[in-house]
Amino acid sequence: MEFKKVYSGGKNYWNKYLIIYVRKNNLNYTRIGYSISKKVGNSVVRNKIRRRMKEIYRLKLNNIKEGYDIIIIPKRNAVNISYLELESAMLHIFKLGDIIEK
Repeated sequence: MEFKKVYSGGKNYWNKYLIIYVRKNNLNYTRIGYSISKKVGNSVVRNKIRRRMKEIYRLKLNNIKEGYDIIIIPKRNAVNISYLELESAMLHIFKLGDIIEK
């Protein structure tokens, strides 16, 4: 996935804990990327958040529309939230971006 293309040519949506960038990719599948700044925490903290987001995507978000490139960026305050709060934030932001099938 070309992160620069998604950043420059995509739309962005945000809520209290997450930011996403979304761009159509003209493919038959959706690609997802995670970008976590060093400002969020050390490598242990960043990997914990990334693993949680990947697991939520794997388990709960199997009805994502096809043909998109998505980048998920957690904000600093995402470190202190529970798994369920992160799951709720991800579902909310995917609904904002209208990339989840109803």
